[in-house]
Amino acid sequence: MKRSFKSLFSFFSESWAELKKVRWPNRKELTNYTLIVVGTIAFVTIYFWVLDIGISAVIEAII
Repeated sequence: MKRSFKSLFSFFSESWAELKKVRWPNRKELTNYTLIVVGTIAFVTIYFWVLDIGISAVIEAII
């Protein structure tokens, strides 16, 4: 039991040390990254929506 608490403490200690090494984005970078992600999601959504409409039209023409 004592060993598991030691390894648990070690895990959190090492995790905290790794988090100190991370370079966190500033507000401008975070805003840009967020806009890129939202724009990409919107593009992919519209692409698949148009593709779905096209495939549906082809299937309706066949049937």
